[in-house]
Amino acid sequence: MPMKVILREDVPNLGKSGELVNVKPGFGRNYLLPRKLAVLANEANVAQLEHDRAVISARQAKLRGNAEEQAKRINAVSITVARKVGEQDKLFGSVTALDIAEALAAKGQKVDRRHIHLPEPIKTVGVHEVEIRLHRDVAAKIKVEVVPEA
Repeated sequence: MPMKVILREDVPNLGKSGELVNVKPGFGRNYLLPRKLAVLANEANVAQLEHDRAVISARQAKLRGNAEEQAKRINAVSITVARKVGEQDKLFGSVTALDIAEALAAKGQKVDRRHIHLPEPIKTVGVHEVEIRLHRDVAAKIKVEVVPEA
């Protein structure tokens, strides 16, 4: 029997903040409620949700504005990562989202590594375009140049 909850924050593959969703009782009780990602959808909370919709939309607009500003700054940045290289320009290891986040932090752009979207780790030398999802509607693209270590 599904459990109705109101999301307080965006939850991937479930919904956006302020939505009323049905979840399995274990997921709601053991994950969403303890992490304060959702509240139970009782009469009082539903009434509170109606009141908070304006507050939530204002907060989302502010977050989107901040994300757009950060995207403009990040789009102007390109980073270079040096790695040990074997034959045929194959890397020993790979360049991951954590490496990119650290290189961006060194350039003064603080980005959470979970926002960096790499379908698969970078394993070749060259210039790669990487997407950074700062908000559900805002994404920035940076150029990551992987060079052989001297």
